Amino acid sequence: MEAALSFFPTSKPFPPKSLSFNPYFNPPTSKPHKLLTFPNSQRPTIRHNLSIKSAISRTKKEETVETVKKHLEDCYLLAAINYKGFTVKQFQELRKALPENTKLIVAKNTLVFKAIQNTKWEVLEPCMKGMNVWLFVHTEEIPDAIKPYRTFQKEKKLDENDFTGACFEGKFYGPQEVKVLETMPSRAEVYAKILGALKGPSIALVGTLQAPARDLVLVLKAYVKKLEEEGGAGGQ
Repeated sequence: MEAALSFFPTSKPFPPKSLSFNPYFNPPTSKPHKLLTFPNSQRPTIRHNLSIKSAISRTKKEETVETVKKHLEDCYLLAAINYKGFTVKQFQELRKALPENTKLIVAKNTLVFKAIQNTKWEVLEPCMKGMNVWLFVHTEEIPDAIKPYRTFQKEKKLDENDFTGACFEGKFYGPQEVKVLETMPSRAEVYAKILGALKGPSIALVGTLQAPARDLVLVLKAYVKKLEEEGGAGGQ
């Protein structure tokens, strides 16, 4: 007859087993993970790519600065225009509308200022904020160079996209003062007024016209300044 084992509850807990330390016992360990390795041609090149991108970015910035400097070499006027909201199509239409002796360049203010530092164009520093497109005028006929943009601005109803400033002969012209440049007399008009103003003997007139080019330029500039002063006094 098989004896049945019975278990009876007891109020006394079983005594805890004492743990003994066996210095020669090595517990089982999980299989170590294999390190993911790449052949030389397939290793990640994140840092390398970042350095390449940084070099390309730096090169593009340097090229932009040099481009601005190049266009300043034979530039008579440099103006900043607020182009916020311009579309690509509008840019293309504007470039086509401008005369050949003008150049429209989109460049960051920081890069443009870097190019004009320590030059007469440095007075444009107040324009170094917001979104600007830069108009380089390579002709003495300033009004004829500015007029196409005014026409474009009116046709496209871009009242907010006005000139933020301009530099002519080392002088800064604010947004409201740019209008003075738009009404400047042309070279032909200046010549005509000078010839009309010279009422002395014919020999004096011939002597003036035969003077060195530098002296003649000074006379013309002085007369233009006089006309601007008269125009400013008349408008007040």
